[in-house]
Amino acid sequence: MADQWGERMPRSVSLLQTITVSIGITIGSGIFRVPATVAAQLHLPGPILLCWVLGGLIALCGALTVAELAGALPRSGGIFAYLLEGYGPLPAFLFGWTELTVLRAAALGAIATIFAEYLGAFVPFAAAHVRQTAALVIVLVGALNYFGVQRAAAVVSATTALKYAVLFGLGLLAFTARDGSDAHFVPAWPAHLQLSLLATALIPVMWSYDGWADPAFMAGEISNPQRNLPRALIIGALCVMLVYLVVNVGFLYALAPAQMAGSKLIAADVAAQVPLLGGAGATVVAAAVAVSAFSGLNASMMAGSRVFFAMADRGLFFRAVARVSARFDSPSVAIWLASALGVAYVLENDFAQLADKFILGIWPFYALAVAAVFVLRRRRPDLPRPYRVWGYPVVPLVFLVASLFMVLNAVWTDPRGTLVTLAIIVAGVPVFAVRAHLAKRDRS
Repeated sequence: MADQWGERMPRSVSLLQTITVSIGITIGSGIFRVPATVAAQLHLPGPILLCWVLGGLIALCGALTVAELAGALPRSGGIFAYLLEGYGPLPAFLFGWTELTVLRAAALGAIATIFAEYLGAFVPFAAAHVRQTAALVIVLVGALNYFGVQRAAAVVSATTALKYAVLFGLGLLAFTARDGSDAHFVPAWPAHLQLSLLATALIPVMWSYDGWADPAFMAGEISNPQRNLPRALIIGALCVMLVYLVVNVGFLYALAPAQMAGSKLIAADVAAQVPLLGGAGATVVAAAVAVSAFSGLNASMMAGSRVFFAMADRGLFFRAVARVSARFDSPSVAIWLASALGVAYVLENDFAQLADKFILGIWPFYALAVAAVFVLRRRRPDLPRPYRVWGYPVVPLVFLVASLFMVLNAVWTDPRGTLVTLAIIVAGVPVFAVRAHLAKRDRS
C-alpha cells in the first residue's frame, strides 16, 4: 500500500539515522588527502582555510535550500523527484541517466577501492587483488542493504559515529604535534588572491563535501519526513563543516603549508607527529580511512539505489527495478543494479582512469534542484512547506552563483574533461526520446 505521497516502503529510518547517513556519505576518503591538494594549489593558510569555509558555506546553502523541497516532496530519489516536479521528465531522466552511467558507479567503485587498499594494512593480500577485494566488498554491502534498510542504517550509524570521533580527535591531537607551530600561519595571505585559482581549489573541496543532498534520496523511507528530513540535511552539513575546519586548522598547525603540499599521506604524516599515538599513527590512520570508506560505501549504496528505484517507480526506467522485496521491504532490484554497476567499475581499468573527471557532472543537477525552489514557489504556491529556506532568496542564489562559477571555471581550466562529462549527460537525450517512443507505442 502506498502512503499519502505515493511511497511503498516502510518509513522506518529515524532522524538520527538520517543524520548519520548524511555525515557518513559525505566524510569519505577525501578529507584524508584533499587538504594536501588544496595546500599545493593555494600555498598560504589564509586562502586554504577560506577555501574550506567557502566549500562548507556552499554545501550549507544547498542543504538549507534542498531542505524546503525535501519537506514539501518527501519522495524517493530526492533530486530526481524535485527535478521531475519542477521541470518535467526530461531533466529528471537525465539526472537518473548520469547517476546510472557514471556517478553512482564511480562513487561505489572508488570508495570500495580505497577501502580495499587500506584493508591491506591489516589483511595481507597481493596488490593485484585490490580490485577483486573491492568488488567483493561492494557485493557484501549490497547484500547488507538487501536485507533491509534498518540493518544497513544501523551499520552506517555505528561506523559514522566511530569515524567522526576519530577524525575530530585527530584534528585536536594535531595541536600536540612535535613540530607544530603557530608560525605555520604566518604569512596568512598573499599580496593578490587569484579568484580562478581559488575556484580551481574549491572543486576538490566540494568533492569532500559532496553527499550533503544524498539523504533526500531515501526520503521515501524516513519517518516523519516533513520534520526529520530538513533537520537531517541541515544538521549533517553543519557537523561536516565543523569537523573539516577543525582538521584543517590542526593539520596547518602540525605541518607548514609547504609540507602539507608535499604530503601524499597527510593524515598519516600528522599522526606520526602526535606523541600520544607513538609509533601507531600510521595504523590508526589506516584503520580510520578503512572505517570511513566502508561507512561511505554503505551510505552511498543506500542513497544511490533509491534513485534507480524512483526512476522505475515513476515510469522513467524498467518497471522491474521498482520491485520491493516482500520479505525485507527493500528496493531489491535497484540495490543489485547499483552493486553490479560498482563491480563493473572496479574491474574496468579504462573507466577508472576517467572517474575523477565525471564527478563534476552532478553539479548542474544540484543547481537545477536548488533553482526548483523558485520554480515551485511560483507554480505551486499552495504546496505544503513545513520548512521554508532560511534567508530566501539570498541563500539559494549564493549556491546558484557558486555552482555556475565552478562549472565555468572547470570549462576554462579543464575543457576536455568537462566537455566529456557534459557529453555523457547530453547522450541521455536520445535515450529518453527512444524510451518515450517505445512507451507511447506500447500504450497504443
